Amino acid sequence: MDYKRLTLICGHYGSGKTNVAVNLAFDLKRQYNKTSIADLDIVNPYFRTKDSTEELERAGIELICSDYAGTNVDIPALPQQMYSITDDRSKKVILDIGGDDRGALALGRLAPAILAENDYEMLMVINRFRPLTRDARSTVEVMREIEYAGGIPFTGLVNNSNLGEETTAEDILSSVAYANEVSELSSLPVKFTSVHDTVYAAVAGKINNLFPLKLQPKIG
Repeated sequence: MDYKRLTLICGHYGSGKTNVAVNLAFDLKRQYNKTSIADLDIVNPYFRTKDSTEELERAGIELICSDYAGTNVDIPALPQQMYSITDDRSKKVILDIGGDDRGALALGRLAPAILAENDYEMLMVINRFRPLTRDARSTVEVMREIEYAGGIPFTGLVNNSNLGEETTAEDILSSVAYANEVSELSSLPVKFTSVHDTVYAAVAGKINNLFPLKLQPKIG
């Protein structure tokens, strides 16, 4: 996958956006030495990029997150380190954005600088098996809410339709029509379909632009 300097990953709760973000950070690190991942999901303290701290440190990936990540304290504030995302253009960053329009509000503080630099990808992670995004129209509505709150337009989609450990190859294959319909309604391309690495071989060659995922601990 080719990366812009900033890759923003958004999606509704349960879409699997954080797992996608972490996996993309490892993939980016294989291509670019100075790599960071930033957790801007200040609304939901349960599913956190910080859960993968040890793995990220071993890989040499900088983790930028609130001191309150992984706790039950929910403070809608960005640590000063977050501003290095836009200030330090020598590094490439994966950003894990909050799961709904409220979570995306944190992104709004960085939006002017991100738009001014104009070297970003804003990806919506979609999952047809979640209650509020079961059909294309509902998914686009959620996407527009996040887009409006964050102040940055989406540039693409990630089809991450899954049922966790119970996901089968048939589940993945059946999600393609849904992803294509979301693409048509939103006028955004499906950048890739992400699948658990245990299912990857069963769908390889049947879906374009597959991206294998390793599940991270306690990540939604």
